[in-house]
Amino acid sequence: MYYSSLLVIDYYREQTDLLLKELIDSNIELNISIFYEKKDTYKTIRELTYHIGNVSVDLKNIGENRQDIDIAAYTYNDAKYIRKEMQVNNEELYFLYIYLIVYAEDKRKLDYLINKVEGIAQSKGMGTRKAYFRQEQAFIANMPVMINHKDVKEVTKRNILTSGLICTYPFISSSIFDETGIFIGTNLYNNSLVFVDRYDTNKYKNANMCIFGTSGAGKSFYTKLLIIRNRLLGIEQYIVDPEREYNNLVKELGGTVIKIGPESKTFINIFDIRKESLEENEKGYLATKIPKILGFFNLIFGELNEEEKAILEEKIIKCYNEKGITFNDDTLYKKIEKDNKEKLIFKTNNDMPILEDFYKILGEDEKTKIYKTKLTPFIKGSLKFFNQHTNIKIDNKLIVADIYELGEENLKFGMYIFTLLFWDKIKVDRKIRKAIYLDEIWRLIGVTSNQYVASFIYKIFKTIRKYGGSAVAITQDISDLFSLEEGIYGKSILNNSSIKTFFSLEEENIKILSNYTNLSEKEKIEIKALKRGEALMFIGDEHILINIESANYEKEIIN
Repeated sequence: MYYSSLLVIDYYREQTDLLLKELIDSNIELNISIFYEKKDTYKTIRELTYHIGNVSVDLKNIGENRQDIDIAAYTYNDAKYIRKEMQVNNEELYFLYIYLIVYAEDKRKLDYLINKVEGIAQSKGMGTRKAYFRQEQAFIANMPVMINHKDVKEVTKRNILTSGLICTYPFISSSIFDETGIFIGTNLYNNSLVFVDRYDTNKYKNANMCIFGTSGAGKSFYTKLLIIRNRLLGIEQYIVDPEREYNNLVKELGGTVIKIGPESKTFINIFDIRKESLEENEKGYLATKIPKILGFFNLIFGELNEEEKAILEEKIIKCYNEKGITFNDDTLYKKIEKDNKEKLIFKTNNDMPILEDFYKILGEDEKTKIYKTKLTPFIKGSLKFFNQHTNIKIDNKLIVADIYELGEENLKFGMYIFTLLFWDKIKVDRKIRKAIYLDEIWRLIGVTSNQYVASFIYKIFKTIRKYGGSAVAITQDISDLFSLEEGIYGKSILNNSSIKTFFSLEEENIKILSNYTNLSEKEKIEIKALKRGEALMFIGDEHILINIESANYEKEIIN
């Protein structure tokens, strides 16, 4: 290994920025050594006073040499300024010494890096000098032995007040390292490791995430890495998968795949009321369920006006009443006999109405027969698998909802039903960490959705934190994400996500995104130029460029 040292010998007269930031943020392999030598305050003030008196006399007696007058005036004013700061503002005087040592495996690369460091230093107003005939002394100064040799010390010595020390602050690398976090990748600028614990409530306001990027940019690979690493930590994970991207991964990790579609044998009933759908000490099972069902029918029937909603709500209530379920929560419990004793239990899936019950009620009223016609495919046609009692149990910590077979037009129905199911599961135990992944989320909060459904998704992002959960929004269609109600739901979800990951995006999508986030002009250019697997991450208040990293065995599992 070859080493070469630079001595920092000069600085801008007025320094308002961090001196070493560009050097530390670079990916150059270098060590920086900084010595601060505090001077005796009483002795310094005495010497300054003596110096001020001498220079004052010199200024009176100086000749016509203009340069001499300027130099003497500079030193006179500087001395008065330093003395005032020390006497009035309690500043202290230090001598500052900075050494840079660059290293590489061959001389040619070392020469290139040295020139690069000199250029960066010069751009920050630092004058440097190669340590000719003093390389050994400078090398030792960069070792952790606290030796500042006089051969280099005299060249690099500069005085600085306490307030000026701020500009030499070295711990300014824009990187994230949560001790209890999972590995994400490396900082593109300085190769530092990035670890994030999104469940750290002391650091982040919530554990929610947004993952945006064009097709092929790396967002699916990144999401799968998160699933693998969270699986190792025992975090419950529920994935709504419209594109059948996660099936093989989940099977490999010992998870469960639940399908609904024309050929599936598993069913979910939109009319299910589950015991866990209400929090402890809350009341109103039916009142809470009705808006969720109306959201589903909004997806089927199109946007409903207030009169239509009122009529449908009346029919929904009647449908439940025929099964003995009213607004009285006690009607959701039934008596069973066990060990010769009567016991109250929550009604099962088979005690709930199904779509066909609602279908028949719609046919009884002239005003609602049009809705009955629109519901026919769900009762007798290609979507009749929605007209079944729920027959699945969620007893795995990793579950993917495969709705690929529903087809493009019907994906939103499956996404919504599974989201309702997973949301109830998430609320069971607040102490358990869990996450719900909503791939292609634009289908639920974009223009193809409706206010009821979008409000429900927004509620998940807003309240999942108190259940120990994390909601993850994934999409490549930025414009669709902000297409409903002038983008208020997309913006709300973005604002309620502490961690945002932006992979490469098209210019049009970057413009839309910049309307809803605090992207700088530089970051807009960076997002467009990102390579596959590179991303701009907003982690809390930090903005960093990152290269997503994975181990070979993780790639094998994903591929």
